[in-house]
Amino acid sequence: MHVAAMKPVALATSDVPKTLVDKERSIASQKAAEDAEKARAEGKPVQSPEIVAKRVEGSVAKFLKEVSLNNQAFVKNDKQTVEQMLKEKATRIKAFTLFVVGEGIEKKTDDFAAEVAAQVAAAKGG
Repeated sequence: MHVAAMKPVALATSDVPKTLVDKERSIASQKAAEDAEKARAEGKPVQSPEIVAKRVEGSVAKFLKEVSLNNQAFVKNDKQTVEQMLKEKATRIKAFTLFVVGEGIEKKTDDFAAEVAAQVAAAKGG
């Protein structure tokens, strides 16, 4: 039930694909750069590179917490993580698979105009 509701990407933070982590780090860096430009335009001081680096890593850590099943807040009790709930119940999850209805199914695309033209041509030819 939790997997269906929260749609985690991986079981643990170490299992999250590197491409997703890199993408999130890039987004956070771009956001920090935009904030720096905005601060310069308003005549405010710009954050130091150390603060920006901590901010980017904090954003990535938050992302990892949101997309890894064990670190997500449990749906029925948001005061504990899924991992804490599993320890409390003396159980664990080895793996999970999320199936989404309709995902992976090719959608048939119809060209209505071509279909009508083919019917008209068939009617004239017959």
